[in-house]
Amino acid sequence: MTPRRLGTVLSTLRKGKQLTQDQLAARGGVTKPYVSQLESGARKNPSLATLKRLAKALGVPVAELMK
Repeated sequence: MTPRRLGTVLSTLRKGKQLTQDQLAARGGVTKPYVSQLESGARKNPSLATLKRLAKALGVPVAELMK
């Protein structure tokens, strides 16, 4: 999975849940700039722990982020 693809999936899921980047960041235990970097593809190697927290915050399995 490319960083750009992960960013697209993350953004789509977040918007589908009607969450702002700030809300997702707070729920996922990361900062808003970090979420922004992930969604833009600028952040290339998020840890599995971070992906798990974001998936939980979105109410989806981690595998959903890897589509």
